[in-house]
Amino acid sequence: MRSGFCWLIAAPLLISAAPPGRVPLGIFSGWGAFRDTSPPRCFAIATPESRGEGKWRSFASVGIWPRQRISGQVHFRLRVARAPNSPVRLIFADRDFALTGGGVDAWAPGPREDAAIIAAMRSSTSMRIAWVSQDGRNRSDGYLLKGVATAIDAAALGCARR
Repeated sequence: MRSGFCWLIAAPLLISAAPPGRVPLGIFSGWGAFRDTSPPRCFAIATPESRGEGKWRSFASVGIWPRQRISGQVHFRLRVARAPNSPVRLIFADRDFALTGGGVDAWAPGPREDAAIIAAMRSSTSMRIAWVSQDGRNRSDGYLLKGVATAIDAAALGCARR
């Protein structure tokens, strides 16, 4: 109940704070959907529900890039850089995925894995991304998935009109 009330207050602030060229498409529980005009792209995005301290602001996103014909690409920003060659795992209740990337960014290895991750996001209540940081510590960020399906659909519709 408390987090719902916070979103009622925060949603107008998030929408009004969108940078120039970014069109807010909606806020759906903990997930937002946006369209950028240059380069043209749409995305659903959220910050973690649970996270520790870090140098960067972590997030999870699903992007649509019409010019590149990409209809769903997952991207994660980690709050601290991962150790070189260490694995990054995306964990759901009944399934997990190996991600690729470097430094503070992680992606699915390819379009097939993107589709499988998005399907898992749509059917799950939460997910956790886990990695080992450069200082050798185990790290993780947790995301609630309420609203993710609607945010992804809003982003897809936002780019379909263009």
